[in-house]
Amino acid sequence: MTDLVGARLIPHDTASLETLREIERRVLWLAVRMVDHANGGGADNDRPQDAIKVGGHQASSASIVSIMSALWFGVLEPGDRVSVKPHASPVFHAIQYLLGTLDRSYLTTLRSFGGLQSYPSRTKDPEPIDFSTGSVGLGAAAPLFAAAAERYVYAHFPERVGRGRVPRYIALMGDAELDEGNVWEAIIDPATQGLGNVTWVVDLNRQSLDRVIPGIKAHRLEQMFAANDWHVVEVKYGHRLQAAFDLQGGHELRDHIDAMSNEQYQSLFALQGDELRARFCAGATASLSEFLSQWPNDELGDLVLNLGGHDLGALLDAFARADAVTDRPSVIFAYTIKGWGLPIAGDPMNHSALLSAAQIDVARADVGLAVPEEWDRFDPSSAAGRWCDRVGADLRSADLFPPQSTIEVPATLGYNPVAKPSSTQEAFGRLMVGIANDPALSRHVLTTSPDVTISTNLGGWINKVGVFAPADEVDWIGEGRLLKWQPSPRGRHIELGISEMNFFLLLGQLGLTQEHTGETLIPIGTVYDPFVLRGLDAFIYGLYSGAKFIVVGTPAGVTLSYEGGAHQSTITPSVGAELPSLSSVEPAYGVALDWLLCDGMANVVDRDGGESMYLRLTTRPIDQSPFAAARVRLGDDTLRTHVLAGGYRLHESVVDGPAVTLVGSGAVLPEVLAAASVLEAEGVAADVIDVTSLDRLHRAWTSAQRSALRSGSSAVDDSHLSTILPPSRRSAPIVCVHDSASHAMSWLGSVFGTRVVALGVDSFGQAGSIDDLYRHFSLDTASITNAALLALS
Repeated sequence: MTDLVGARLIPHDTASLETLREIERRVLWLAVRMVDHANGGGADNDRPQDAIKVGGHQASSASIVSIMSALWFGVLEPGDRVSVKPHASPVFHAIQYLLGTLDRSYLTTLRSFGGLQSYPSRTKDPEPIDFSTGSVGLGAAAPLFAAAAERYVYAHFPERVGRGRVPRYIALMGDAELDEGNVWEAIIDPATQGLGNVTWVVDLNRQSLDRVIPGIKAHRLEQMFAANDWHVVEVKYGHRLQAAFDLQGGHELRDHIDAMSNEQYQSLFALQGDELRARFCAGATASLSEFLSQWPNDELGDLVLNLGGHDLGALLDAFARADAVTDRPSVIFAYTIKGWGLPIAGDPMNHSALLSAAQIDVARADVGLAVPEEWDRFDPSSAAGRWCDRVGADLRSADLFPPQSTIEVPATLGYNPVAKPSSTQEAFGRLMVGIANDPALSRHVLTTSPDVTISTNLGGWINKVGVFAPADEVDWIGEGRLLKWQPSPRGRHIELGISEMNFFLLLGQLGLTQEHTGETLIPIGTVYDPFVLRGLDAFIYGLYSGAKFIVVGTPAGVTLSYEGGAHQSTITPSVGAELPSLSSVEPAYGVALDWLLCDGMANVVDRDGGESMYLRLTTRPIDQSPFAAARVRLGDDTLRTHVLAGGYRLHESVVDGPAVTLVGSGAVLPEVLAAASVLEAEGVAADVIDVTSLDRLHRAWTSAQRSALRSGSSAVDDSHLSTILPPSRRSAPIVCVHDSASHAMSWLGSVFGTRVVALGVDSFGQAGSIDDLYRHFSLDTASITNAALLALS
């Protein structure tokens, strides 16, 4: 057997290729059998089934099995990172099993509770997975942004390159994923240019879920990549066809196949003998028919169906050609057949098709196995067994990173409130400058933005730390500007084009550098809050993948008044509260923002127990003195604890009269406080609670309920709401006020069974002053006062 260099196969060695083909056939069998078992296949299968189909993708797995076998057993080296197309999950698990990374017991748990996931998951699958996939297009683009994040890490932490090589980032994707717009947004973004350690592999099987795709668009796709400065490699034909093309008259064969429709070519896989020859030669010239006569019927299929995406030698050559170009990303278009090697190959309806029990028996026999050993690994003494053991041990050695220094995040950045009214967005900008002045902390902090850097108050930070670029660039505009925009490898801000999908994809991969490179970053991204929803799919993807980052949505709400309804966000607080692994916060005052931002950074550093943070900020300046009064009354320690827990009593009424609790969040607090003053003048005891995190309040309350449910005890609320709503006020009605959809806070009355009047924004906004819009949406002082009187009535 040929020796391996790292985990790389020396191409074109006949014995090695034959061993690799044996591994390829076993991978296909295991992937197909896993799906079969999940759906109740096998005489001794005692897996419970219900009325809902389990599903699986035997045909889609077969499509990419050659690519993945060549990659894992002949190309990958320690440290390389791979994103696997969603429907190839069974293939990935089969490979990890043969490499010794996955225990055999998991092979019969595909799509079961606590078992192997339907699609690769970083956080839920038992074996190490580099990138979660599922929502098509996102897993494809993730390695590109991961490589951009790694490039940043290596520029700022050169000791991380000490492993001797720069790892490759490889994405395996179905051709239908190129229909997703986010893929093209990713490849044209300036932040992803020049990443020579990135390779995308397109499994070009030319089928969607329901049909064979008519027409041939691969050439157009290749041109689009080339136009964006990608290195394009095509693997269309295998070695048999390439040899035939080189014969006299072989050009006619190539022209005939190139001109053939996808539908006609795919239909050949269901035919044999005379039928296959007749279908293939339909429309062929007499000279081509004569040329093909030198191959008998039992060999013709092996010739004309010899696609490059299932030729291991051709695939290894393609990966080598991609590796040879190091100044830009590469994309490999590998022509494959959906269902390759299976009786359902090329069937337009094979996407969710399952092999019958009889077909499974034939497939088992084809790989030389009987039922008792059908799940076995290779004999360790065999060539295939030695190969798998060597590659598995080699690849697992990549998990060791040099230790990194401890990141100390302070509890406060020492924000000093200004005397005049100020906004949380303004305070955020000042806090970022404070971070820049702390060399130990700011070394790990970086920012990113989709072309809204200045309008989200990152200007001061950028003047301090600069803009990141892989190489020094000339600043042709000069030093006379208020903003110093000097790109260099030392910069700590990554500027993106106007794409919120790219923004969240990059933010998610920056939030995984500890896992990918061993170095923890604290990524902070700023985006217009109304456009958080434009990148929501990628936002969710980052959280699902376990990334840790801070996203700042600003300006927020109809408080962004003059910009009109298209630039006003109303449902983002609900989105932030409902997303798992995310703490959504909305402070009204600068000091509270200081404490919450530090808490968010500490959570990013805490890789085991931490979570991401979503800060919702506004540009409306408000008086800071009410918070200063609360600091005097409660003390910083208690107040900070309450702010981080989700809310505090901003104003405690001393009026002896009927009581009402006014609950506000963010920019509406001035109106809430003014309403409290009006009510107190009328003899109503109006307390004011500032909710800094509706999300944290809700989680603590529901957690207490779940604990009671599981223990079978009485539901006693011991969450933070019990602290900020003392017994004497729990029966008082609540008026909640929020620059968001009114339902976001309406649940507060459920905690202690209290009447609630919820004021919020339940229709699209419009242009106008803040006063105009607050009156229109009943967020003004008079409306809040009337709501309180209504609640008391």
